[in-house]
Amino acid sequence: MSALREQGAMQTTPSGLIRARTDGADRLIEADEPLANLQLRAGSTVPGAIAVPALLALVRRVRRTGHAASRAILTVDQGHPVTAMALVTPHGDGTEIELSQWHRGEEANTELSVPEALLHHVAEAEILLDDAQRVIVAHVRAPDLAGLAAALEKGRGRYWTDFVTIDRVSDLMTARRGPLHWRLLDDAPFTVEGSARSWRARIMPRGQGGFALLAIPEMIETLPATPAADAKQNAADAQPGWNRLLGRDLAPALRQPITRIIANAETIRTRLAGPLADEYAGYARDIAEAGRHLMSLIEDLADLEAVEAPGFAPAPDHIDLADCARRAAGILSVRAQERRITLVTPDAAVRVPAVGEFRRVLQVLLNLVTNAIRYGPEGSTVTLETGEDARGAWVAVQDEGQGLDAEQAVRVFEKFERLGRSGDGGTGLGLYISRHLARAMRGDLVVTSAAGEGARFELTLPPDPSV
Repeated sequence: MSALREQGAMQTTPSGLIRARTDGADRLIEADEPLANLQLRAGSTVPGAIAVPALLALVRRVRRTGHAASRAILTVDQGHPVTAMALVTPHGDGTEIELSQWHRGEEANTELSVPEALLHHVAEAEILLDDAQRVIVAHVRAPDLAGLAAALEKGRGRYWTDFVTIDRVSDLMTARRGPLHWRLLDDAPFTVEGSARSWRARIMPRGQGGFALLAIPEMIETLPATPAADAKQNAADAQPGWNRLLGRDLAPALRQPITRIIANAETIRTRLAGPLADEYAGYARDIAEAGRHLMSLIEDLADLEAVEAPGFAPAPDHIDLADCARRAAGILSVRAQERRITLVTPDAAVRVPAVGEFRRVLQVLLNLVTNAIRYGPEGSTVTLETGEDARGAWVAVQDEGQGLDAEQAVRVFEKFERLGRSGDGGTGLGLYISRHLARAMRGDLVVTSAAGEGARFELTLPPDPSV
């Protein structure tokens, strides 16, 4: 212990948290014993370079953005997997670190227990897909995937499998049009033209429809850079109370098992695991739907934590609201077809330039269209319109449902407000979060409606001055 003290180790705290500090050069200058010992066994020192790559990346991100952030980390200590949840907050020129849930396993199969937050961290490409696994938008970080990034940008609307070579199912892929069921492709190895590395596809169902596809390298050459905008979402991790607990501990721990429950239920429902009576397929469908509802609640609570954080500010992008409207409709097209609802979108030639964070605008539109599909009558029409006037650029979602009276139109944007509905999969947070996001982007979200005449939700944003 004396040697550790001389090298900067701190006493372990009674709370069970492992604490540490870094300086302006991202060096570990003080650390409680578990982390300090790991540093020494990894060949570093205290003070010295951080020996855990995921923790180093998180420290750099927090120091660069000035916002607190949390993330699951995974490393190996003398052949033993070590996992923990890390909360990093700015402190002077450096940062303060709190590690919770520190666990050093005996000989665990880390591939089976890697949390979703870690997968997002090590992924070098993230591709948003619609329900049919067609490309909506992609964010690629790896230099050796530059060719893939260009192809995805040009090939939006095509199946993601058109752009890679799936190693273990290539013969099956050629025998059908479009990709296999997503469950069969999850964790599939693939190769990309122009990259010498091997990759794996991790496919995660999204609560509002579609999938997130993560490209995980078999070999990590450099630490992935994290956009500053992502750190702003995690600013709420510095807040006290239940919402900090959700972001730091509960949400990362719950997302992966719930995703697996949904995946396994869908495997049973679609009879991929073998023949099954209709009655039991129905049970599996109910399990999958319950899992999606729970996932939506987790996502909404995590978003609520982010948007209510002090200093929350979406990143301004140059976007096209008409394009966003068409993408939202594409993601939810299968859900609309299930209720025989027609989605009407702006013509392909229509463009409405605006300034706002692309994924946040898409999130708002997905919420609005999901509500219109959920509460509109079967066989009706949901219309997405765009335009520009004195208020700014706007996109509207019009349904043919029961509509809202004056009192309901005010209440519908309140937190946890359900307007008396229950059992329909909603959380009562979507519109509250959507309006908060709209106003954070210097716009607004309003509703015009009359009982029996449907509802029209309109998102306005600043017009793009560069166009």
